[in-house]
Amino acid sequence: MKSLSRRTFLSGSAAMLGMAVLPARFGSPVNAQMGANNLQVTTRTLDIGGRAATVKGILDGSGRSGLVLDPGARFRVELSNALQDETIVHWHGQIPPNSMDGVSNTAPMIAPGSSRMFDFVPRPGTYWMHSHVPAQEIDLLAAPLIVRSAEDAGSDRQEVVMFLHDFSFRSGEEILADFTSGAAMDHGMVQHGSRMEATPRRIIGNHSADPMQVPGSAGMDHGAMAMPGMGHGGMAMDLNDFEFDAYLANDRTLDDPEVVRVDKRGRVLLRIINASSMTAFWIDLGDVQGDLVAVDGDPVEPLRGSRFGLAMGQRVDIELTMPESGLAVPVLALREGAQERTGLILAPAGAEVSKLANQSDSTHPAFSGDVAMELALRARHPLDIKRPDRTHMVMLGGAMAPYSWTINGQLWGRHTPIAVLQGERVEMMFHNMSMMAHPMHLHGHVFQVVDINGTRIAGAVRDTVHVPAMGMVTVAFDAGEVAPWMLHCHHMAHMATGMMTELDVRAP
Repeated sequence: MKSLSRRTFLSGSAAMLGMAVLPARFGSPVNAQMGANNLQVTTRTLDIGGRAATVKGILDGSGRSGLVLDPGARFRVELSNALQDETIVHWHGQIPPNSMDGVSNTAPMIAPGSSRMFDFVPRPGTYWMHSHVPAQEIDLLAAPLIVRSAEDAGSDRQEVVMFLHDFSFRSGEEILADFTSGAAMDHGMVQHGSRMEATPRRIIGNHSADPMQVPGSAGMDHGAMAMPGMGHGGMAMDLNDFEFDAYLANDRTLDDPEVVRVDKRGRVLLRIINASSMTAFWIDLGDVQGDLVAVDGDPVEPLRGSRFGLAMGQRVDIELTMPESGLAVPVLALREGAQERTGLILAPAGAEVSKLANQSDSTHPAFSGDVAMELALRARHPLDIKRPDRTHMVMLGGAMAPYSWTINGQLWGRHTPIAVLQGERVEMMFHNMSMMAHPMHLHGHVFQVVDINGTRIAGAVRDTVHVPAMGMVTVAFDAGEVAPWMLHCHHMAHMATGMMTELDVRAP
């Protein structure tokens, strides 16, 4: 049995970070009649493989990460900045007034030592909060935001949050500087057994400036990395364009995972949040079957399975019943197209907890071109059926070299906003002409996925949709508050190098 001497079995980072079991270990939920909840943007120290790392975070008054609200509670928060740099925090998936959305194009940054009040009615479900400064998000400036519903409060099930990160000992500013300067494209090759592999700080994938080029000329052994992403007539999708030092679940690596005490044969609701800056995962339950019951905070008709894809910025709620055997259940996050993995362990009292490696024995398949799950999802509360008043095609472009990513051929700062009128039903087709997938996030709205590669569906209601390489995804939404709302890729290096624009909602 694995020794848990570094952290006790019951307390663990669940007690320290407040992000494992709801409601007891996530701190006391906020009552609707209480005053403002205090959140602080600050630094914290993690133990990564025995090495101390200083990262950023969002902590409550008790030093726990994030916030849980009880049914009926307002989102009433005083956010203070204890960093030495200015910051701003976005409430991902929530629909506050535009001035409270937490982006610098509609509100001033929060200066060091300053604070700001936020007050709005939240949407129930699994959400998260993060800096809208890409380098700061890479530095782990993010936390869960859980808004419990009356159904949650009345259910006989234990709620467990798994918060995923990709982590580097280098700062976010350094990492983005590599991308923007081209230094990260200096992918010197070294021999590793039967395969060629780039040196550390590498960008992985098809390194051609031509996103349509058939692989082979870049010098990579696509059997080692890009073969799991093969598609589109033999062309390889670009996967995993930065190598991080570790992949974390609730701030811990898999060789020292969080172990969450659960009841034998008990029902568990997993709230899994992909807060990674550049990494898509498969959520793997092993031999256990679970029901996917919500995505991005919105309920879906239950989808049975043991493996579910999760792009950056997305969330999944999975309900499962612990096995009769009383055995522990690892909940793993498998990095797509690679062998790295992370996760946590659900363990009844007395269950043996075996040591797990940070890497699988074989390469995980690509998620970037997989649309099977999205095609199967059906919203439990779909939009009203109506003809669109307006349609937009949004072209997603770019390539690995030179490293630059665009919306409608334009970079952020030189963009033409996408104009709609308030109250219109809008259908927006994301047409991805690049060889990388893009998780596209729209602020201030939720949308329903209504078409994937020409197949019409009444799909999930989301706020972040995974657009596969060389694929097309259409979403429908009703245009909301008159204001500019951000629309961008949630891969931080893509966003930082240009893949961002605005939805300009105008008065009719």
